[in-house]
Amino acid sequence: MPLSRKPGGRPLLLAGFGSLLLLMLLAGGYALRTLEQVRTSDLEERNTYLRRDHALDQIRTGIYQSAIVMRDYLLALDEKSSAAQIERFAETRAGTDQALAECATLIDPTESAALNELRSELQLYWKLLAFIAEIPAENRLLRGSEYLSNQVRQHRAELIQMVDQVDAISSRQMAASDARMNETFDRLRRRLSLIVALAVGMGLLLAGFTIWRTLRLEQELEQRYGQVLHTQQELTELSARLVSAQEEERRNISRELHDEVGQSLSALLMEAGNAAAHVAPDDAHVRQHVDSIKKLAEASVNIIRNMTLLLRPSMLDDFGLVPALEWQAREVSKRTGIRVHVAASDSAGELPDALKTCIYRVVQEALHNCARHAQARSVRVVVRQEDSRIVLSVEDDGRGFDAGRVRGLGLVGMEERVRHLGGAFHVQSSPGTGTKVDVELPLAS
Repeated sequence: MPLSRKPGGRPLLLAGFGSLLLLMLLAGGYALRTLEQVRTSDLEERNTYLRRDHALDQIRTGIYQSAIVMRDYLLALDEKSSAAQIERFAETRAGTDQALAECATLIDPTESAALNELRSELQLYWKLLAFIAEIPAENRLLRGSEYLSNQVRQHRAELIQMVDQVDAISSRQMAASDARMNETFDRLRRRLSLIVALAVGMGLLLAGFTIWRTLRLEQELEQRYGQVLHTQQELTELSARLVSAQEEERRNISRELHDEVGQSLSALLMEAGNAAAHVAPDDAHVRQHVDSIKKLAEASVNIIRNMTLLLRPSMLDDFGLVPALEWQAREVSKRTGIRVHVAASDSAGELPDALKTCIYRVVQEALHNCARHAQARSVRVVVRQEDSRIVLSVEDDGRGFDAGRVRGLGLVGMEERVRHLGGAFHVQSSPGTGTKVDVELPLAS
């Protein structure tokens, strides 16, 4: 009964593995894109923080340096040195104001109140320092030093404290950026975990379906293999029954030819002899016809005898295997001129009928191939019985052939006979080296 093939397994597997691959590609693309965004954002935040920190350092430096410049202004010995210090103060003030303006662009607008206060106090600080330049030269050092100690130093400390507050704001912004980045990483981790869980679940489903499908296919293959073995066994048994029926039919035909046709022709030959004995000596015309009938009867008897022996030699059933092989060797030698030597042990004749028939037919086919194809001059047939097997070899000195490529019907028929009895069949031959057929048959068969 043929097995039905259920469609759908392959499309499901392709769709499942395709979906799993697509899911993995999407997960990889999402992870790469998110990581690139995080990396870009992190670089921007850190660059902003470094610029902001650098600007605040410039502001601090400008605050301290401006006070030092004005102190050097008070200590200047001439007007030229004083003018140089005033010019340095202007440059320091300009650089500090520029740093403050840059810091304003880098601070979160929600935190601009502290920066505006710092800007206002810094402008007041510049006015305090600028007032020193307005003190008359005759009492500039005394009044300026006292002014620096009392007014400027106190205001500078307050100003530095404001700068530190802005710096703390910058640090809070950096911490908030790190928190946002951590949140982004956590979100990425959760989504990737979900995607991995989906991929693992889908992979488990696909693995389970694949295992189930594989087991199903394995079961179907085992059933098909059993059907093939059963069919092969039936074919082997059918071939054996055909061979057995063929041998039986040959035996029946041989007996019919020998018992019926052969006996009738023998009686005809005897009657022709009796008729020849009653013919008058002077009747040459009648004697000639009687002699012709006698010769035809003798030829027919010989033909029937040869046909009977070729179909199934009675001596194989009556006398055994060895005499049948020796008779066959003589007939082949007489007909073809090939020297055929048979070497068989006496115990080889005491074999079951199936083994005797198989050996006889293998030798018959091998000698036929030698006479027809091999162009051999001599053939040696060896049959020996060992403990648990019977061994046959037929070796000729003919032209040989390529045993690996040439395989005729005769060789196939011999091999089928031997295989059916559980034996081994081997052919050794190559062009120019002759041919050897080896057969091993178990006696248990």
